[in-house]
Amino acid sequence: MVENPVRARLLRGEAAFGVMAFEFFTPGLAPTLAAAGAEFVLLDMEHSGLGIEGVKAQCAFARAAGIVPMVRIPAPQAALVPPILDAGALGIMMPLVESADQARALVAACRYRPEGHRGLAFSLAHDHYAGGDPAAKMATANAAVLTIALVESAVGVAAAAEIAAVPGLDMLWLGHFDLSDSLGIPGGFADPRYLAAAAALRQAALAAGKPLGWVAGDGAEAAAALRAGFRCLCIGHEVVVLRQALAGAFATARAARPGKESPGTESPSMGGLP
Repeated sequence: MVENPVRARLLRGEAAFGVMAFEFFTPGLAPTLAAAGAEFVLLDMEHSGLGIEGVKAQCAFARAAGIVPMVRIPAPQAALVPPILDAGALGIMMPLVESADQARALVAACRYRPEGHRGLAFSLAHDHYAGGDPAAKMATANAAVLTIALVESAVGVAAAAEIAAVPGLDMLWLGHFDLSDSLGIPGGFADPRYLAAAAALRQAALAAGKPLGWVAGDGAEAAAALRAGFRCLCIGHEVVVLRQALAGAFATARAARPGKESPGTESPSMGGLP
């Protein structure tokens, strides 16, 4: 039966960590993230150009690697959800949620009756192509799919309390760049207007007893966010993580003086190179 340990952890009041993916949709992405300690991968369809076949493949790779596949759909339209779930996603993030009605539509699309109106189709990717009792599969799926409202506008923040109160909505997510843009201060994360809006979203999640998610720039930012009350955190997205790691490594390498070694050190073996 399908399980979602990330949803279970979050609903118990614990934290979960993963990576957002925009670009490197290869068979090795999910195993690499799993080897690094990620608990989930959040596949972006809004900005990446990723299509349904790519989603289906990445969900299979993630589930085989033991991490939870989640997907940000490309628009705030509940009609986009069914094929993503049938492809094997165990979490759906709807972008630009600005009302409780949108949140209710997301929940309804992600849950089978009586909790929603997800269409029935079995022996597909979402249920591991297996047979079995449909009613049991429906109940299991309803307990597994994580529903996430991405709040990323001033309008959404103003409605955050009503959004968070929607039954079946599991989590709010802070979309910091678009929120700052909607406030007229793109990238102005130190601006009092942004700080007040982000604090209001945190308070709405806390009051509703719902976890709050965010994409942190690095581990230090994620740790600070955890202390501030966030519980579902991406450590950047995979392009940024790779770029930052390589930039640091190149800077370290280029800082060395050619032909000089630190006292007491030996040159590393380079596959037979002198």
